Amino acid sequence: MKSTKLITAIFALSLLATGVAARAASVSGTVTDKTTGKPAPNDLVELLDVQSAMSAVAHATTNGQGKYTLSEPGSGPYLIRVTHQGAPYFIAAPQGPGPGDVAVFDVAQKVQGVFIEADIMEMETDASGQLSVSERWLVHNTSNPPTTQWSKRSFEIVLPDGATVQDTQAQRPSGLPTSLTLDPDGPKGHYSFNFPIQPDDGDKDTQFQVTYTLPYSGKLDFKPQVSLPAQNVAVILPKAMSISSTDFKPVNSDPSVLTFLAKNATPGKALAFTVSGSGSLPREQQGAQADNGAQAAPPSTPGGGIGAPINTPNPLSKYTWWILGGLAIILVAAAAFLLRKPAGATQFVTAQAVAPGQQPSAAYVPAPANKKAALLAVLKEEMFDLESERIAGTVSSSEYAEEKSALEIVLKRALKKS
Repeated sequence: MKSTKLITAIFALSLLATGVAARAASVSGTVTDKTTGKPAPNDLVELLDVQSAMSAVAHATTNGQGKYTLSEPGSGPYLIRVTHQGAPYFIAAPQGPGPGDVAVFDVAQKVQGVFIEADIMEMETDASGQLSVSERWLVHNTSNPPTTQWSKRSFEIVLPDGATVQDTQAQRPSGLPTSLTLDPDGPKGHYSFNFPIQPDDGDKDTQFQVTYTLPYSGKLDFKPQVSLPAQNVAVILPKAMSISSTDFKPVNSDPSVLTFLAKNATPGKALAFTVSGSGSLPREQQGAQADNGAQAAPPSTPGGGIGAPINTPNPLSKYTWWILGGLAIILVAAAAFLLRKPAGATQFVTAQAVAPGQQPSAAYVPAPANKKAALLAVLKEEMFDLESERIAGTVSSSEYAEEKSALEIVLKRALKKS
């Protein structure tokens, strides 16, 4: 949880810092098709205004060498979107003289090398007595040559009978979570994501998340199904609840939650477990199991992955940053708010971490006289929060040192721009 907050906070604050100084009039770059290794001609390139509901404010078409130029109507921040064979690809528009180069991939409905590294189900009972489930799928695309898998049924899932969907998100290998509409697909409980599964970016993969509720009387049977080979299927429960299964084995993990793991699930292979009892996951540690630094196989090794489930470092530690990943959206929204807030405004919204299914709270404080001062105020508040957490004992010594160092770097950069 703390690492998630650090990474997303630094991203948002860096966006603020660069946005304050940027005054570029245009951006140019080259679009390269990484499937063929050649420039991508005749692709549509658009400049999206982050502060205006991602509306397109400029557009161009790549020439025979894959090059383009866009005029920026203001100081941003902007995103660049390239549409290649119907699939969209995004980068943040450069805030200086650097090129806006974009990598794209050819598209196919099905490609070899797509598999699930982990299907993670977090379960707890809610105030109404229903069972609340947040399920996440981490999907690799190791295709060679690299090719994007995309269609109206890019990724198919099966939810338990009686599931009521509350929220749906997806995330590209390099990007923030995006809210989506889940499409019904065939029999009851079958759904599809109309979302591209791009080739992995280093160790970063494509991720999907669905939050749903189920009628619950204190005991419920599950028969999870996967649409792709899955190296790991995990179930995370409060300590007050229990699980019965021959397919899922306990994992040594955070003592405040129960974690169970099934290995090497395949489409059509039967998996089953039963949960019983009631309880809530710790808000600070929901899904963030003990970060023991487990090592996974390189992305180019689909058969590798998480090690033995018993008496080994926690295999879910590498997924901690994705749990409660919606924090990133909140922080970036706060960044965009600050950039468009006129000098002398009376309020500024401070983003706070929230649990899945809850609405973010907002603390209102007087706005600084200008945007640079506002950025420094945000940084100071983050430093104050970190010190408060250290005193309260809610952050480890190693996490405290790491976060403080990172925040100090951004603070120094901001001071140089003052």
